[in-house]
Amino acid sequence: MILPLLFACAAPTPVPPGSPVPTQTAASVALPPPAGPVVLAGRSGPVVVTPVFHGTVRIEGGGTVFWVDPWSKADLSGPAADVVLITDVHFDHLDPAALAKVVKPETVLVAPKAVAAEAKERKVEHVLANGETVTVAGATITAVPMYNLVRGPEAGKLYHDKGRGNGYVLNLDGVVIYIAGDTECTDEMRALTGIDLALIPMNLPYTMTPEEAAGCVSAFAPKQVAPYHYAGSDLSKFTPTGTMVVLRDAYPGGLPW
Repeated sequence: MILPLLFACAAPTPVPPGSPVPTQTAASVALPPPAGPVVLAGRSGPVVVTPVFHGTVRIEGGGTVFWVDPWSKADLSGPAADVVLITDVHFDHLDPAALAKVVKPETVLVAPKAVAAEAKERKVEHVLANGETVTVAGATITAVPMYNLVRGPEAGKLYHDKGRGNGYVLNLDGVVIYIAGDTECTDEMRALTGIDLALIPMNLPYTMTPEEAAGCVSAFAPKQVAPYHYAGSDLSKFTPTGTMVVLRDAYPGGLPW
């Protein structure tokens, strides 16, 4: 993380919630991406978004710790979760062994119905269908559809059917973060507004290309966008307009396969 510069005679300028901290700059699209979190200014302090590995993300702010899709191939040694968001039933999103490592007795799980049916070792306190909203630990969580439009394992089948999984819009301490999950460029994504940071997947064959992702991000223009779940894609081809691209290394130690 870049250390802030200190100015002895200048008073700090207040930063509106959802803005990047003053030391944050847009990363170059040149590879390899730098390690470290994306830091935004919340109402009460920093909101720290750490791409841990692949689709696993840790988000901390307002005194609350969120884990998204903890996976056993990720470094799960960070602080335990107050809330866990799970997007889908696939093994790199719903991993009972990894989940057990990040939860504590009072941790709250938020997930779609398909996940709740599979997660037999752990109760899902809030089962959300696409479009539903819940408030947990002072944060507002809205489930957003995530699905494939055309890509699937064979003709007539999709990798992700509409309605099975959830992306999430998380409003934490005044910062609005969109976690897309495994999805192509859907109408629901293109219609989003007011996003401070979007986490967008871009790997084939399961989601979309960097070029497709760039077009989709340009449509809803978040303040910042960070690729995640990109699994070796050429991020130099991810060039959306109207938003700041912030690259972070989502594969410390190499790809999972």
